[in-house]
Amino acid sequence: MQKRKIGNLEVSAIGMGCMGFSHGYGKTPPKEYAIDSIRSAYDFGCDFFDTAEGYGKEMFYAGHNEEIVGEALQGIRKNVLLATKFHLSNEEGKKNLYETIKSHLLESMKRLKTDYVDLYYWHRINETIALEEVAQAIAKLIKDGLIRGWGLSQVGVKYIDIAHKITPLSAVQNIYSMMERECEKEVFPYCLQNNIAVVPFSPLASGFLSGKVTTSTKFEGDDVRKFVPQLSKENINANQPLLELITQYANEKNSTPAQISLAWMLHKYSNCIPIPGSKNKERILENLGAWNVDLSDSEFNALQNAIDNITIHGHRGIEETQQNGFGNNWKNENFKKYKE
Repeated sequence: MQKRKIGNLEVSAIGMGCMGFSHGYGKTPPKEYAIDSIRSAYDFGCDFFDTAEGYGKEMFYAGHNEEIVGEALQGIRKNVLLATKFHLSNEEGKKNLYETIKSHLLESMKRLKTDYVDLYYWHRINETIALEEVAQAIAKLIKDGLIRGWGLSQVGVKYIDIAHKITPLSAVQNIYSMMERECEKEVFPYCLQNNIAVVPFSPLASGFLSGKVTTSTKFEGDDVRKFVPQLSKENINANQPLLELITQYANEKNSTPAQISLAWMLHKYSNCIPIPGSKNKERILENLGAWNVDLSDSEFNALQNAIDNITIHGHRGIEETQQNGFGNNWKNENFKKYKE
């Protein structure tokens, strides 16, 4: 798989979001299966793996996903780029931010079985904490050699610009797909101009663009898709024209709808490094295989024109904070019956 740049680091053009082994898609597979899937992705050519300290807290405990990723990457840690994320509570914002963020980082590194993190994201901006002060604290952690680069997630250009001018960002991780294109307005242009990678999560629109999600699909436990706007039953039906379009291209290119979706964004932006996630090893390898799907300029232009003329039903958006974010949907959920 060819490489792309995250700051001054090189990674495979498609990474792997590991969240699904701990959170986000209901019942999780056994840990051994998760570890084998991550190693299989590495053997396939993926060297960019994404996790977070919070993945697993709904169904298991905070840090659950980092533990799985750390165990899977033992022995090959130096060959991969490892990304994780931290949260800051309101109370933590009143303390020494350097020491507070460092304590989060050290706990993550312990679970990940590593002595440094390549890419460290502030998972969601906390509106009670000054971004400028967080950026200054991160600069010290970079100087300490504990992290190699940093990023923000679910942010618009206003926050990106504030952070980047203090401690240059390596990456922005926002939701982006054929169905969520808000990043195209300002985020991609700014990041291209400033050598910042854009790392789309949910590049397959929570599975809709794979063609595997239908109105009969049941979303149980902590499955994020019960809250995804495009995946209400009425919107699944209304968004079928887009799926029909990419299925047509997939048939012509001897590929899959998911691969066409990923090939489209790779062709469109040179700084785009999607991290599709799945808890199914077959789907993971299928997604990574999108790099082998070559869209000619004429094919891409025709596809882009067709997409532009399709109305998408349902929108989440990219600007979220800890106070006003998608994750707040889980506050009143009861997951105990799904943990067994």
